[in-house]
Amino acid sequence: MRNLMRFFFQGLLLLLPAVLTIYLVYLIFTALNETLFSAIGSLLMQFFPALEPGLTATLAGTAVTILVITLTGLIGSMYLGRYAMSYIDRFLDRIPLVKLLHSALKDLFHAFLGDNKRFDQPVLVSLTEEGAVKVMGFMTQDNMESFGLKDEVAVYLPQSYNFAGNLIIVPKARIQPLNVAASQVTAFVVSGGVSSDRSEEH
Repeated sequence: MRNLMRFFFQGLLLLLPAVLTIYLVYLIFTALNETLFSAIGSLLMQFFPALEPGLTATLAGTAVTILVITLTGLIGSMYLGRYAMSYIDRFLDRIPLVKLLHSALKDLFHAFLGDNKRFDQPVLVSLTEEGAVKVMGFMTQDNMESFGLKDEVAVYLPQSYNFAGNLIIVPKARIQPLNVAASQVTAFVVSGGVSSDRSEEH
């Protein structure tokens, strides 16, 4: 009986990460399919009546969406494309409520996906003067003088088993840079410290 329970929990450890990952990807794809992909697929059916509804229209909508995103990235890398996008940004930033949402989302996506990623400076932050207690995070601003704060930096602290986090302002003296990959720090913090460098296991 004890061996059966051990095999059961070992099976959970092997299956749950993969199953949950596949399930989350499925939920994301389903959400996109019910909104973006299906809408584009329906629009394509109006221009191409021979296009069959259902899976065919969804796949066509997915392909067109990926193509449009890729072409937008290509055009955005050119001078005229950057000028057009900056014009759109300025237009959106003139609308009061839209400005708040647009600016926050733009900064968030640029922090993770842009060429100038912000979550790429992993650091240790000493919570006490003697440095007995430390937390891991990412320095997002190394100069806070625009807020009237001298010798202070902004550090984002992700939370374990959560997609949330906290922004703290601390003196530069309490910051210790970490010479490790940002992805390794993220995995370590989000997993509650149980994640380790996979390269050490081989």
